[in-house]
Amino acid sequence: MTKMKNVTIKLGLLCAMAVSVISCSDFEEINQSPTAATAEQVQVEYFINNSIVGAQQNPHVAERAFVLYWKAAGRQDMTNTLPVGSYNDGWSGDYYNSISSWLKHTYTAIQVADEQIEAGTVKEYTNNLKQVARIWRAYLMSEMSDNFGPMPINGFQGVNPDFNSVEEVYSYMLDELKDAVAELDTDISVPDNVSKLDPAYGYNFAKWQKYANSMRMRLAMRISEANPSKAQSEFEDAAAGSVFIATNDDNFKVAEKGGWDDLTGVMTREWNHQWLSSTMNNLMIGLGGVSSADQLPADLHSHIKPAGYMGLKFDDHFTTLTNDPSAGFWFDGLHETIDPRAYEAFIIPGYFDNPEMNRYPSWDSNFTSITERSLIIGDKDTDDNGETDDIDIEAAFTWNAFALGSWGDKGGKNELRGWGGAQPRLANKFRNGTSERIFFGAWETQFLLAEAAVRGWSTPVSGQVAYEAGIAESFAYWNVSQHLGAYIASQDYNRAGTSVNWNHTVEPGSETMTYVDGYTGAPGVTTFDYPDNTIYQGGSVKNDLLTKIITQKFIAQTPWLPLETWNDHRRLGLPFFDNPAIENALPNLSAITEANYMTNSVNFFPQRLKYPSSLENNVPDGYQQAVSHLGGPDDVFTPLWWAKQN
Repeated sequence: MTKMKNVTIKLGLLCAMAVSVISCSDFEEINQSPTAATAEQVQVEYFINNSIVGAQQNPHVAERAFVLYWKAAGRQDMTNTLPVGSYNDGWSGDYYNSISSWLKHTYTAIQVADEQIEAGTVKEYTNNLKQVARIWRAYLMSEMSDNFGPMPINGFQGVNPDFNSVEEVYSYMLDELKDAVAELDTDISVPDNVSKLDPAYGYNFAKWQKYANSMRMRLAMRISEANPSKAQSEFEDAAAGSVFIATNDDNFKVAEKGGWDDLTGVMTREWNHQWLSSTMNNLMIGLGGVSSADQLPADLHSHIKPAGYMGLKFDDHFTTLTNDPSAGFWFDGLHETIDPRAYEAFIIPGYFDNPEMNRYPSWDSNFTSITERSLIIGDKDTDDNGETDDIDIEAAFTWNAFALGSWGDKGGKNELRGWGGAQPRLANKFRNGTSERIFFGAWETQFLLAEAAVRGWSTPVSGQVAYEAGIAESFAYWNVSQHLGAYIASQDYNRAGTSVNWNHTVEPGSETMTYVDGYTGAPGVTTFDYPDNTIYQGGSVKNDLLTKIITQKFIAQTPWLPLETWNDHRRLGLPFFDNPAIENALPNLSAITEANYMTNSVNFFPQRLKYPSSLENNVPDGYQQAVSHLGGPDDVFTPLWWAKQN
């Protein structure tokens, strides 16, 4: 990354808003015009580059924001942070400071471009760089607002800003994207020394235009529940002409690397286990009707269990105080059918021949190499022969995900939960800094088009065509396109009661399933009831078109876009998120009780990040203005303007 030296720039964050350790005098000292330096020193592309690279999040920020907040709240990971109402003020402050800095660079890029235009010192491509900065700024503003809520539109220009409501922020972003697209000249090119400063598109302005339109479609759909008419008009205008990210060739992505800097992979910290979540598990089991035998090598086929089998039942060691439909069971093998992306994204425990098996943490090889664990019976005392009544469980070549929340005494007696060798973990290519972080994938555009069509909006393709194209782009990304035909034709339900086939909207009924009593070995029969997602349509609908679309969108967005899976759930209550377990009461999530844990409510799921305390302490007037716009207390359960409120 090219770095600027000895350049004084106009600071975007005002002293009164500062939430970092920089003093007011420090701010004033560098609060100078960018043109105080020479044109050779201050170039628009430097600021854009600094902003895009910074937003990749160095490992310190990425662990806190991307993994412990977004992946947890977006249910792409099994982490007890935001999902149980827990947050960390230090984490929030670190992220708030960082995104403020990234936004500062974009505001400065636009200011520098404007001053060069006014001074007549522009290059042919200067105006295009300004539009790129506006497009990228709109994304960063959406990221900040989607996390915290109200924010200053004009808060990064050296003046004391007012905080704007979320509605005002969204209106501004949509206007900016529309105008920036209109101002872009896609016939202009840049020299190599400039193109290398754009880590996403190399200043291919046609691709930036597509990204801007897809971003506008995303943001328009975000307000679909809060302002349907504006959402529709904005979306239709952005989609008209089909100039958007439609194929993976145009994905907005930035290459990651190892080490420790802004480009280090967001999921590379070895101590973050990144296990398969129960939410993801329920969405993938059975979905698409593609057999495990068709996906796995022959030497693994003996581990595949027949359809209609729930596993081993351990009432005393697995929580049942959750509406996770798989609760109470340990699946002692591999499922007969599962979404083809499952085994690509998460690696089967004990499958050590798979090159994507990660062995983190590297300092404790036992944590991933040992796959046999125990269910503790009694108080661990041994008899005279050194034996116990504990039940030894071999987790190799099994497929399980554990519910979040409190497992109480059951969790204390269960050595499987929380053991690396017992659970599917994220593939190594996402952990070792060799991937490309995706900010916008073609599948998302297609699923947005499909949702728009279902809403009755004007779209360039039908809902079914867009829906199946979204699945196809996702399958292509995961290199499982050989299964696409069978998958999109399938009428099989996943454990949330949703099928793939666009024309199959029959609601599921209860099913008879078999199991084995884990303590006695006795076979049994149970009735499997698909969970009622009471946030969506009162729980009466599990397999309509919108549920199909958001289910597929959720799977496709994993693991790169957890903020978007969280956004969709906040907006719609889709897909089905199981409630955290409450074997013991959750101190930060008292809304869930033993009387209501089988239902869903927006009160059970995090809605935002609390502002860092430094904002409240240092800028009390601005903080109060922000909370006033928020319309509720500054806590993690106050919904944002565009989120589902019921």
